[in-house]
Amino acid sequence: SPVTCSDLFLLSTRNDDLKEMLESNKDSLKLDAMKRIIALIATGKNASELFPAVVKNVASKNIELKKLVYVYLVRYAEEQQDLALLSISTFQRALKDPNQLIRASALRVLSSIRVPIIVPIMMLAIKEAASDMSPYVRKTSAHAIQKLYSLDPDQKEHLIEVIDKLLKDKSTLVAGSVVMAFEEVCPDRIDLIHKNYRKLCNLLVDVEEWGQVVIITMLTRYARTQFTSPWKEDGLFDENSETAFYESDEKKTKNGDEKKSYMMDPDHRLLLRNTKPLLQSRNTAVVVSVAQLYWHLAPKHEVGVITKSLVRLLRSHSLFYIMKYHYGFMFSRQGMFEPYMKSFYVRSTDATHIKSLKLEILTSLANEANISTILREFQTYVKSQDKQFAAGTIQAIGRCATNISEVTDTCLQGLVLLLSNRDETVVAESVVVIKKLLQTQPTQHSDIIKHMAKLFDNIAVPMARASILWLMGEYCERVPQIAPDVLRKMAKSFTSEEDIVKLQTVNLAAKLYLTNSKQTKLLTQYILNLGKYDQNYDIRDRTRFIRQLIVPNEKSGALGKYARRILLAPKPAPVLESTYKDRDRYQLGTLSHTINTKASGYLELSDWPAVAPDQSVRNVEVIEPVMIHLYFYYPCPLITQMKLCVLESSSEAESDEEKSSSQSSEESDKSSSQSEKSSSESDSEQKKTTKKPPQKKTVKPTAKDSGYTVLSQSKCLSRSLFSLCILTPCPLSCAAALLQVSGPAFVPEKRHDLLHRMTGKGLSAQYQFPRQPCLYQPTMVSVQISLTNTTDHPLEQIHIGDRGPTGLDMHCFNTVECLLPEASVTVSLGVDFNDSTQAANFQLCTKEDQFSVSIQPAVGELFLPATMTEQDFRKEQGKLSYSSATITMAAENTTRQPISRQVATVANLGVVPSGQDNIHRFAGKTASSGAVVLVTVELRESSAALITINTEKSVMGPMLLRDLKRALTRA
Repeated sequence: SPVTCSDLFLLSTRNDDLKEMLESNKDSLKLDAMKRIIALIATGKNASELFPAVVKNVASKNIELKKLVYVYLVRYAEEQQDLALLSISTFQRALKDPNQLIRASALRVLSSIRVPIIVPIMMLAIKEAASDMSPYVRKTSAHAIQKLYSLDPDQKEHLIEVIDKLLKDKSTLVAGSVVMAFEEVCPDRIDLIHKNYRKLCNLLVDVEEWGQVVIITMLTRYARTQFTSPWKEDGLFDENSETAFYESDEKKTKNGDEKKSYMMDPDHRLLLRNTKPLLQSRNTAVVVSVAQLYWHLAPKHEVGVITKSLVRLLRSHSLFYIMKYHYGFMFSRQGMFEPYMKSFYVRSTDATHIKSLKLEILTSLANEANISTILREFQTYVKSQDKQFAAGTIQAIGRCATNISEVTDTCLQGLVLLLSNRDETVVAESVVVIKKLLQTQPTQHSDIIKHMAKLFDNIAVPMARASILWLMGEYCERVPQIAPDVLRKMAKSFTSEEDIVKLQTVNLAAKLYLTNSKQTKLLTQYILNLGKYDQNYDIRDRTRFIRQLIVPNEKSGALGKYARRILLAPKPAPVLESTYKDRDRYQLGTLSHTINTKASGYLELSDWPAVAPDQSVRNVEVIEPVMIHLYFYYPCPLITQMKLCVLESSSEAESDEEKSSSQSSEESDKSSSQSEKSSSESDSEQKKTTKKPPQKKTVKPTAKDSGYTVLSQSKCLSRSLFSLCILTPCPLSCAAALLQVSGPAFVPEKRHDLLHRMTGKGLSAQYQFPRQPCLYQPTMVSVQISLTNTTDHPLEQIHIGDRGPTGLDMHCFNTVECLLPEASVTVSLGVDFNDSTQAANFQLCTKEDQFSVSIQPAVGELFLPATMTEQDFRKEQGKLSYSSATITMAAENTTRQPISRQVATVANLGVVPSGQDNIHRFAGKTASSGAVVLVTVELRESSAALITINTEKSVMGPMLLRDLKRALTRA
């Protein structure tokens, strides 16, 4: 609606009030003003006039106010560049803010100022943010890369360096964003993906949905360049090569040619295996992305797994686009969706464009077996009040009649009956479709042509009248008595007809003049004279051409000799094709495929390579553990004593340990005296370390060997010396220092079936999580497996065979040489799940058989319990991302002991002491990466409770929250 003067007055008055509130000295008024401004922006109102008043508050100390100011600046920084530049120093200072949200918001605003002069500042900020401790800030830096590249493409090489660094990031929060930056800046640099391919495949399940779509699309293009085609028709698909082992390495065709087996690359299989679970995603885009990946990469006999998931999407809100994707799949492989044909039946509530697309799909599904069912459905659609839909149904019937010759006559008879319909649209469309069908078998349907001629006077739609006239002219020799009479009627009404009807009348007259000139010569001359003076120039030109062609005279030349060959030449029958033909040249799921035109930014899907490139480029070097003797000095206000971390090497003998401990005791005294001396000499000296290759003798550290981060300084020190086994030197975070791993608060006795005795041919296996630190490797989760022999004979050589996925590290148990009948044995297994709930798949083997099994961990089993002080807990909470929910707890779960029991049952977390009766705190860290996990259960009135989960792994929060809600609300 147009903006009136009163509207402008009200808007001006409102802006004046907001400006006064923003210039107030009270943060509460400023915060209220910013909330109103953000609400205006959300409703589509223009709030750019308030930019000067808002930007003044960019340096506010109120965190909530600063967040809203940054949200506003991100929206209008590009429009108000000059004013935004005045605050650039504030943004640079905010990049060092302790709050991760402020750092990220400052980078977001900085990258939104589209001024080339600040490109060096933006580049420096992006590089620093890419190394930030917070994954949220690193994610924001990946978003800023795309903005900087669009502003200054010359920075491409520098940005590629940052992308390469971020691609190595292990955080699931960063993965999707950096891959999007890769696709925008350097999609052709496939070499950057090689080393990160397996990591991306394994992280895919835990990435947010938007990132999953981006990564899947990129990996689809990558796979088409790195793996050979699994669609080779001359090859034998034999992934496991079992047949080749037991029978022969090759098979022969009927002609005696050798048929080589196709072996799928393990990395190719890794991608297909890790994307398959995403077909159950609630996000439509994710399901469609996985479907197109399987369509373009999977062997043909495996593509069918996407069918049910795509049919499920028919209940989504984006029905039109989902239907287009369905039709894209169907056009190449109709058999996939044939069992689900009823899912595509038209509903009365469907919009017209949805109905039309469903008609296309039903037509493509039609075959000799189901055509009778589809035609009965079409009979109902023809009676629809939606005229456009009814006309589309008639066209669909025509396509079915063309594609399936067995029902052509039946369809024709049905369409002829529709010529008596009262609806002109139905009749007109029927005539047009009949005309096309008659061209396929003109000799057999002269009766239909005669019937249409009788109905000619009752048909008023121009296209239908023109179609009948074309049929009369094309097959005038088969109806020699009817065609001249139709021409006579047209001569009477020629001046009042539509242009398309006039053109077909002229054509009919010309053809009858050549085949039956005795009866139609005068009529033809009369019609040509009428057309000569018609108002439409097309009709006038057509009339002059026809006259010179069929009426010979001195000026006509030799063209008249070929009049019959020109006008009465046999014409090929029209091919009724779908509008989706040839769309398979575009990648499914892309905009180009939807609009059937190459869109800007579309990346071609390359052909399969004839020879697979070297797969070793995806191998990642594993750094061997190095024994380093370290002295950690990290005193801080929260830690009043200097502590040295301990990890004893499991390979040392007891005698070596005793000898080492005696030597360590002597040298710790020396170390302490040296520490006290150095502390008195200089308070600025914060840490001392030393490194030396493994020896039984420990070397005393010196001040020159410092290289490890110190948290803070304190004069209250105690001394201790131990041996520490680490992989590489790395800074200690405050959270790592504050957390102390403790014993499990509760060990569930529940066991899970790993292998049923019927499936395992008498071998039964169950597994459970003992919640004890893994002896094999600290990053692994310990799993106990109970093996039972239920047969009447011994089972020999029970061991673990092939393992997967590739990214999961597993320490296998020693081979059980012999398990007697009715006997059981418990073995230990270590699995590094990479902080993911992805199942560990492997083969449990005996001497004779192999059984595919999998261990599926709950998210709570990936943690190690820890404890910390309440003060430290609160400080760490503010640095981590969070998920929260309010629930109504079961009555028996509202006291401290039941809450602790339920939480410990769900997750392997330690209890944190709390000074408040209504607040219960729990802490832990992930076994694989050591990411901190904090859980708070705050009791409120009427059995209500607020559950808050803070974690460095943003994907884990919602999963753990779901399990806790289920446990605490259950009686």
